[in-house]
Amino acid sequence: MTIRPFVPWPDRRLRSAAAPVEAVTDAIRTLWQDMIETMDAMPGVGLAAPQIGVMLRVAVVDASEGRGQAVRMANPEILHASGQMRTHEEGSPNLPGVWAPIERPRAVTVRFLNADGAVEERDFVHLWATSVQHQIDHLNGRMYFDRLGRVKREMLLRKAKKVRR
Repeated sequence: MTIRPFVPWPDRRLRSAAAPVEAVTDAIRTLWQDMIETMDAMPGVGLAAPQIGVMLRVAVVDASEGRGQAVRMANPEILHASGQMRTHEEGSPNLPGVWAPIERPRAVTVRFLNADGAVEERDFVHLWATSVQHQIDHLNGRMYFDRLGRVKREMLLRKAKKVRR
């Protein structure tokens, strides 16, 4: 398997919606494995395929303490989100060195194709829910900082530019 390089912000692929996966194939399973290795090397709790330049609706999430509990998802969609919100510091390897507190629903129910190619519905809470929502944003061409107000977003992007120098 392979640790893949990240697409740097402001690459246009990070602003484009990813294409649906027609079926879970060996190529998708290999992609998931590469993504898990890449996510673990960050280290991070989730990764969406567009972050590594693959424009498919594929993501992995592992917010477990000991790792090794990665959930592999193709075509994930949120069916239900709780009304209770949770704030968490979010960042992205596509824009390294900056983070921002982002408020998202504390729990979500998500439908996706799993590693066996079957439709699965699963509830995620706390950091798992935050990460799943963050990855779905990536699949839709959104970055976490799009959830900030204009002034905070501009400040974060200016800071990221300084960090890159």
